[in-house]
Amino acid sequence: MIYRCVIIDDEPHAIEGLKSYIIKIPELEIIASYTDPIYALQEIAKGDKIDLLLLDIDMPEISGIELARLIREKTNKLLITTAHTHYGYEAFEIQADGYLLKPFSFAKFLTAVHKLFPPPVQESGTARLSDEHSFFFIKSKDDHLKLVKIRYDDMIMVEDKQDYVIVYTVYRSILTDISLTEISTRASKEKGFEQFHQSFILNSKHIEYIDGNTITLNNGRRITVGEHYQKDFNAFITRNL
Repeated sequence: MIYRCVIIDDEPHAIEGLKSYIIKIPELEIIASYTDPIYALQEIAKGDKIDLLLLDIDMPEISGIELARLIREKTNKLLITTAHTHYGYEAFEIQADGYLLKPFSFAKFLTAVHKLFPPPVQESGTARLSDEHSFFFIKSKDDHLKLVKIRYDDMIMVEDKQDYVIVYTVYRSILTDISLTEISTRASKEKGFEQFHQSFILNSKHIEYIDGNTITLNNGRRITVGEHYQKDFNAFITRNL
C-alpha cells in the first residue's frame, strides 16, 4: 500500500532532508511540499484527505500548531518535526501521532513511520513471521565467524569500536565486524532501542536507572549522554515520566 504524504516546513533544506528519507521508503509517496504555511492551508483545505502530514512548528505568520488545528481532519496521520522539546503538550492537544526532534537520523524517521503504518502481516503464518523478525544472526569473531543468534529482547547494548562492534546480551558479549549503522537500521524496526551517544545503541528495556546525564544499564555499564543527543534524551525522559 502507498501512503500519500505532504511536507510543510519553512526551511527548504529541512524539506530536502525529509524528501531524501522518504524516497528510501517504498510505501511513502510525496504529493506536495510547502514552505509557505498559509498557501499550504489553502491547498490542503480544498484537496483530498492525505495519509501523512509532516509538519514543522516554528513558521512565520501561522505556527504549525495553529495550522494543525485547522487541517487536522484532512490528514490520517500527523507527524510533528521540530527542533524544540517544549511543544509536547501542544502536540498532544492536536492529536499528533508522532514527534521527531531535529536533527533526526533516517533510522529514527523510519522507526516513526513504521509505528504509524505497521507493515501488514498475513494471518496465515503469523507466528512464523513474528518469530522470524524477533532475532538476527551475526558472525562472532571470537568463535571463528560462527553465526550467533541474537534476540532483540536479549540485547542490552551495542558498542562501536571503530573496526568492529560488541553486542552485549543478557547471556554474553559478541565481537563482530558488522557496523553500528547496520545494527541501528535493524534495531530501528523494534521498540525500545535508543541512541544517546555516537558509540552506543541501548535497549531501554534494560535501563536500571538514570542519574542526570548518566544511564546505568542492568549489566552494570554506564553511558553518558552525548551533547548531540541531548534533545533526543530529554524527549525520551519526557515520554516516559
